[in-house]
Amino acid sequence: MLHTDSFPTMARIIFLVALAFVLLLALSPVRFLQEFGMAFTFDHDKLNHATAFAVLTALGSLGWPEHKARLIVLLVLTGAAIELVQGMQLIGRDMSVFDWVADCAGIACGLTAANWTKRLAGGLR
Repeated sequence: MLHTDSFPTMARIIFLVALAFVLLLALSPVRFLQEFGMAFTFDHDKLNHATAFAVLTALGSLGWPEHKARLIVLLVLTGAAIELVQGMQLIGRDMSVFDWVADCAGIACGLTAANWTKRLAGGLR
């Protein structure tokens, strides 16, 4: 059975795994992703960015509620760094400011989802 004491720890672990997965997808060459059947990520690029950062923000906010401002700064900088690396042509990807804007929109959605989750969990006690 899941205890409420273990919830932040689980959220932290899942956040770190999700962050690693997002970085792997974002920083892998296109041909590598296509070889593994992951070309689906390019059909709805902005939606994928927003969703990834919403999930990361929600998990991080639930895992480290006392460090929400640091989390936001970390994720905003992570999104910008991803775009800068993609713009260097090291991995055959394109930099897009609009991807970063989608990341920031996802961060806002993730904060909202985390707040709703906290309110719902508080109401169930």
